Amino acid sequence: MIDRYTRPAMGRIWTEENKYRCWLQVESAASTVLAEDGVIPVAAAEDIATKASFSVARIQEIEAEVKHDVIAFTTAVAESLKSQGLDGQSSRWLHYGLTSNDIVDTAQALQVKEASALLRAGLVSFLAVLKKRAIEFKHTPTIGRTHGIHAEPTTFGLKLLNWYAEMERNIARFDAAAEDMRVGKLSGAVGTFGHLKPEHEERICARLGLKPAPVATQVIQRDRHAAYISTLAIVGSTLDKIAVEVRHLQRTEVREAQEYFSEKQKGSSAMPHKKNPITSEQISGLARVLRGNAQAAFENIALWHERDISHSSVERVIFPDSTILVDYLLAKTADLIDRLLVYPERMKKNLESTGGLIFSGQLLLDLAEAGMMREDAYRLVQAHAMRSWKEDLVFRDEVAKDAAITGLLNAEKLERTFDYTRQLGNVDAIFRRVLGE
Repeated sequence: MIDRYTRPAMGRIWTEENKYRCWLQVESAASTVLAEDGVIPVAAAEDIATKASFSVARIQEIEAEVKHDVIAFTTAVAESLKSQGLDGQSSRWLHYGLTSNDIVDTAQALQVKEASALLRAGLVSFLAVLKKRAIEFKHTPTIGRTHGIHAEPTTFGLKLLNWYAEMERNIARFDAAAEDMRVGKLSGAVGTFGHLKPEHEERICARLGLKPAPVATQVIQRDRHAAYISTLAIVGSTLDKIAVEVRHLQRTEVREAQEYFSEKQKGSSAMPHKKNPITSEQISGLARVLRGNAQAAFENIALWHERDISHSSVERVIFPDSTILVDYLLAKTADLIDRLLVYPERMKKNLESTGGLIFSGQLLLDLAEAGMMREDAYRLVQAHAMRSWKEDLVFRDEVAKDAAITGLLNAEKLERTFDYTRQLGNVDAIFRRVLGE
């Protein structure tokens, strides 16, 4: 991922340096367990744990010759042990009984575990921002829109609460996907434990804070990885959904909410008046990358027999990029919502802009309750609504002139029909459902 979208803590997890550090951590844990079981000398395991090191530059130099990154790594680590006068006696026990993917897959689980801790913190932080602002605008009336058209009143707080509830579901999905990725495998070339024992794998994984994959080939099966990456894509899609709503609300014709615009910020090189929703547009754009990565993760599930490496090159891109992007997007969206400029007066103006048309449904119900057949009430209300819309009339005034309506609903009842607080009477109950407060 390019630096523009990479936050330092997450970026460090996916450096070559940290990748090889995780590889060495797995090698050390394996050597320690094998030494405890008398498979390799204790002194060798101690040397690997305390004296082994590597240089990224040296690994790359060797890989340029051997065209195999794990061999390049083990060769560089063996060199580091020999350089300390150990005469190869310890280095010959490095990587004992293991195959490349025992190290690669298990170490990748360590990197994903690190990344997941940062992502979960970002999810929880964003959740707190949504909750705070949902409560702030709990009873701020605004027009609800269906198909982009004015429908019935809602509150801006309910918009935010809906996002909050969705992010709670995202956290639940993420926790399950991250836990599913917290697995290692050290079962050998085709997963049969031809050289180690299942209990070795269990103890090695335990030392690393991982669970052993119950069964594997040479690779951990990629359904886990697809679930993880697709979960990140779902998180990104929720953020995209929020950003799309902000983009709509910031339109000149709507102007109900707006991204924060700093004093020295400029929106256009040509038009000084412009304040563009650039953060929301960036969120929407990068969410597309996440969804594309999810498709690549699905393609990785089907591998040849007990192993091929068609997934490997893909994962070198999609795991760093997806975790880096979600980390970035969570921070961006949290800041967007935290500093979002909200205009309640404009919301009220828009709500009232159609002269009461948005209460046609309530009028229909009130007429039916007062004794008019529903089909007759629908035709009557719709006729007034369509005429008011077409001729730019005030719907509220037009229905008040109709004797068929006023004969059933007096002035007091009609006033109640057009009272939006009546339709928003259950807002507190919805908040209690979600927040439990």
